[in-house]
Amino acid sequence: MPLARLASRALTGVQAPPVQVEVDLANGLPAFTIVGLPETEVKESKDRVRAAIRNSGYDFPARRITVNLAPADLPKEGGRFDLAIALGILAASKQIATEHLERYEWLGELSLSGELKPVRGCLPAVLACSEAGRTLIVPTENGPEAALARHSKILVARDLTGIGAHLSQTQSLATPAAPSTRPAGRGPDIADVRGHAQAKRALEIAAAGGHSLLMVGPPGSGKTMLAARLPGLLPPLTDTESLEIAAVNSVCRNGADTAEHWGRRPFRSPHHTASAVALVGGGSVPRPGEITLAHHGVLFLDELPEFQRAVLEVLREPLEAGHITISRAARQAKFPARFQLVAAMNPCPCGYLGDRSGRCHCSAEKVDRYRGRISGPLLDRIDMHLFVGRVPQADLAVGEQDGPTSATLRERVVAARSHARDRGAVCNAQLDAAGINRYCQPDDVAKAMLNQAVERLGLSARGYHRCLRLARTIADLAGAEQIGRTHVAEAVSLRGMDRGSG
Repeated sequence: MPLARLASRALTGVQAPPVQVEVDLANGLPAFTIVGLPETEVKESKDRVRAAIRNSGYDFPARRITVNLAPADLPKEGGRFDLAIALGILAASKQIATEHLERYEWLGELSLSGELKPVRGCLPAVLACSEAGRTLIVPTENGPEAALARHSKILVARDLTGIGAHLSQTQSLATPAAPSTRPAGRGPDIADVRGHAQAKRALEIAAAGGHSLLMVGPPGSGKTMLAARLPGLLPPLTDTESLEIAAVNSVCRNGADTAEHWGRRPFRSPHHTASAVALVGGGSVPRPGEITLAHHGVLFLDELPEFQRAVLEVLREPLEAGHITISRAARQAKFPARFQLVAAMNPCPCGYLGDRSGRCHCSAEKVDRYRGRISGPLLDRIDMHLFVGRVPQADLAVGEQDGPTSATLRERVVAARSHARDRGAVCNAQLDAAGINRYCQPDDVAKAMLNQAVERLGLSARGYHRCLRLARTIADLAGAEQIGRTHVAEAVSLRGMDRGSG
């Protein structure tokens, strides 16, 4: 009985599990059946495939056609299997050469004319196919995105006819040209920010250690301006990190812009009306949220208390774990979420508590209620809490840049992070309990100071460990081997909003 088998890839989260497309042609009344847990888009491929085969100059067999997408317990979605199904029918009916089918994996949606249309999540499939040692054939429009995986074997095709000619060795498919991947611009320079020496120092520490930061200050004090400059202080992305970011963009149908933004760390700033699903991902078919789109970059949450409390609470797990698992009744997906959180908020409902203008008249009860919108457990997971006051008018005069540039600070950040890599961590914020015990031991004077701070501020065990990680980063920036008194003092000063601080 005529039977054909071809290899393809599904899409689950940012993973591309293998799928074997089996096509059987049997005698009987003409029928076309697809099995193997196909979603609606996959079932609709029957009409696309039938028209594409006929309009490409081939005969559509008047047989009983059964297509099995294995494994049967893996949900299949989208039009990504169209090409493999069509080629399976042509191979089973002996209309194309079949000698080399096992060398390739196939990915592409078919139009009615037989042309190939781009698919979502091409780059994860390229990376998985490369590990399997096969060549992946993708639509031409997916070529620039697929070529980012430089050591993978990729061919691009425009239509079904061209693939048939390639299999019969009368015409060869092209290899996609590697796009220009020069690092994108670093963005705004921190030297453009007037004043705020303490805030700039906090950003340097945050970049050096990968620490999260909460800035509290009145409207117009420069919190958003400061946050936008953090990506420019972070070290250059490695090729592996760039590919992980590109894979996320591919899953979100942003693959066409991936080459343009290659080497640039993401900066995501969702509005405070965003839902929990928009922030962490979800849906009946799980899709990435803002925290995954900020992977290896910065997630900036402005007006933090204005977010729904339930939305903020979902940040607690990914802040600790660096990933998020979305579970639904029919499926489960795991997305990367190694982002750096920067948040901003006003000190009170009117925004001017502590401002020298003296225009705030909020009662203590209103202030407590406003700040209480941020739960203690979430605040405890934010490494640094910093008050950002308004810059005096005299310091706002237009003139030369103020303070060190982003490039200067980035050099210091890179040097500090090299110490963390020597300890086996990407940055100090990722040190586990064993790493803290081994590398974050302060001297006797610093230890006594930290113990006093724990009692006075009422720090939790998590807050205590975060202070140690902060002090380790500050010591690394200073080139010190051991954590000293000044390092601990600066770290404790950056925990100003702890619940026990009064």
